[in-house]
Amino acid sequence: MSIESVQTLIKDDFTAVNQKILTALESDVVLINEIGKYIVYSGGKRIRPMIALLCARAAGYEGDKHITAAALIEFIHTATLLHDDVVDHSDMRRGKETANEIWGNEAAVLVGDFIYTRSFQMMASLRSMPIMDILSEATNIIAEGEVMQLLNIGDPDTTEENYMNVIYSKTAKLFEASGGVAGVIAREAGLPDYVDALSKYGMYLGTAFQLIDDILDYTTTSDVMGKNTGDDLAEGKPTLPLIYAMRAGTEADAALIHDALVNADISKLDAILEIISRTKSIDYTHNVAKEQAKLAIEALKTLPDSEHKKALEILANYAVDRTF
Repeated sequence: MSIESVQTLIKDDFTAVNQKILTALESDVVLINEIGKYIVYSGGKRIRPMIALLCARAAGYEGDKHITAAALIEFIHTATLLHDDVVDHSDMRRGKETANEIWGNEAAVLVGDFIYTRSFQMMASLRSMPIMDILSEATNIIAEGEVMQLLNIGDPDTTEENYMNVIYSKTAKLFEASGGVAGVIAREAGLPDYVDALSKYGMYLGTAFQLIDDILDYTTTSDVMGKNTGDDLAEGKPTLPLIYAMRAGTEADAALIHDALVNADISKLDAILEIISRTKSIDYTHNVAKEQAKLAIEALKTLPDSEHKKALEILANYAVDRTF
């Protein structure tokens, strides 16, 4: 089964999610419709709603509450993207200009707020306190993760442990919530309780996904990745490829990377790419990601065999094998 066949497996559910998103984006304020649709339909992978859909079906759920859950999870993610791009001063995402580049920071932030609050309206419509608990905690931890990342900007002394804590909060937590919410929906429908297993699957998958994103920042071109090569360095972000390269390289290597991070200086990118290659930093980071994907697949062992369970396994492998 390929990633394309996974998408085919949940094609009908995905169509319903897209329709739910379109309906929920409707507002009397034209700018909200314009920016919301621009960012939601700008070519994202939709991995988080995909997790929610697949996990619910893998747990045996046959209803439609997971459609609303998947849509609101994508809304939460979309709101964070709008805010992140403003904080990071990004001008490109997914190969297109960012919303803040086109409409300005003020509009991007305020529309992000609208999408956040609309997600909570959708959340309330599910009439489930456990789902409210999971998603309200997730959004709070995501915000903490963004602040943690901000504190790490320009800090070359960031440890691998600290970095892993940041990516759990800012990325993996919403993946974890996607699986957990799907499990709750199935459990509330009278099916076996797979909430813990599906939450762990999402957490490990989200960690692997972010690790690969951090690799791709140094291994692909802007045409492929859809954002500028070396953006993390230009923003002073100490991600694992750099953290390991400083640890494994010479004192001169570490000093060069140290100064580039402190000054958010991309002028020495070619030299840093050579250090990353020589220290096999990409291999190290990729191996950490593969271990996380393996843990994600192991978390599914209590679920009954099905096409949807197999699709979740394929998704975990895709997360670490992808090139964009």
